[in-house]
Amino acid sequence: MSGRFEGQVALVTGGASGIGAAIVARLLDEGARVLAADINADALAEAEAKAGAELATAVADVTVDDRMRDAVAAAVSRFGRLDLAFNVAGAARFGSILDGTVEDWSATVDLVLKGTYLGTRHAARAMREGGRGGAIVNVSSLNAHVPLWGASSYAAGKAGAENFTKGAALELAEHRIRVNAVLPGLVETPLTAPLLAIPGLREDYLRRIPLARAADPDDIAGPCVYLASDDARYITGTSLVVDGGWEITNYPDLSRYL
Repeated sequence: MSGRFEGQVALVTGGASGIGAAIVARLLDEGARVLAADINADALAEAEAKAGAELATAVADVTVDDRMRDAVAAAVSRFGRLDLAFNVAGAARFGSILDGTVEDWSATVDLVLKGTYLGTRHAARAMREGGRGGAIVNVSSLNAHVPLWGASSYAAGKAGAENFTKGAALELAEHRIRVNAVLPGLVETPLTAPLLAIPGLREDYLRRIPLARAADPDDIAGPCVYLASDDARYITGTSLVVDGGWEITNYPDLSRYL
């Protein structure tokens, strides 16, 4: 698929590691110019040094309106346009409904839902201004459909991000902007590493995944860039679950581990 995104410009939030970094790599390999936004300045600097002129970076907190506005503006200023956006940044602060803190709940929902909203809002404005249309892919989660103990905020936020995607697809179609969601299952990333290191939990997960392994970030990046590509030109407002079949089984009881 070399050259599939030749001449196009993409913004990727959470682009310094995990799924976001895998999407950045795919896009660069297929001809795009990319701005990666992340809160990890050191990781961004390292990525930019390796990739060269086709990659720009911006240190940005996706929950802050001005920061996302500035990240999008930086992509347009550096590369002259914006065609694609991937809202990937996300994490969870664990805590039960009864005993978790309100601050942790709010921080998680802000990151996974408000961050998706702001990324979509500012990217779509730039695409509308450009007049060429575009494509936005929001990374939700299997947990939008399947709850998990101790992270109701994450599941609720990701469910909101999935439904927000449908609303955005409806509103932005008149500007020829497609919006879709990818819902990953278990993925080997720096964020999931502490959870998977808990004795017995990895095995409990894998017993429930028909394909019997966790995804690596590139397993998720492929479907994401597909939905942004011209091959998906008649797809908008949909959700693609990428979970090795996990949704058709059940979720581990995390109360045994946390």
